[in-house]
Amino acid sequence: MDATKYMKGIQHIGIPTNDLEKTIAFYQRLGFIIAHQTINEKANERVAFLQFGNLIIETYENHIATLRSGAIDHLAIDVKEIDQLYKEIKTAGFHILDDSVQYLPFWEKGVKFFTILGPNAEKVEFCERL
Repeated sequence: MDATKYMKGIQHIGIPTNDLEKTIAFYQRLGFIIAHQTINEKANERVAFLQFGNLIIETYENHIATLRSGAIDHLAIDVKEIDQLYKEIKTAGFHILDDSVQYLPFWEKGVKFFTILGPNAEKVEFCERL
């Protein structure tokens, strides 16, 4: 299996929060801008994508953030041909956390994604902006 033929680089880092406004204000003080703001209706969470250069932080108000070191929820890798990548990852025997490729109506045309579990219980998301 060669997943690298699908991967384009880092897409975002997911950080849960209990206070979206406080998180946005903190990162804006560091120079980040709000690149996109929406609601994840499936999870009933407000979401903001904060950008500085090519770094994007996806922060979402889930009201159960641990608020301690190690609280980053996931690393998302920007990919293409996500349906084919899902098949290859599944065939290779990785621990996939999703039963199928998922969809959220984020950004202009939405995103498709799935997540695997890493060796340290970290979540690695493969995400394709449509």
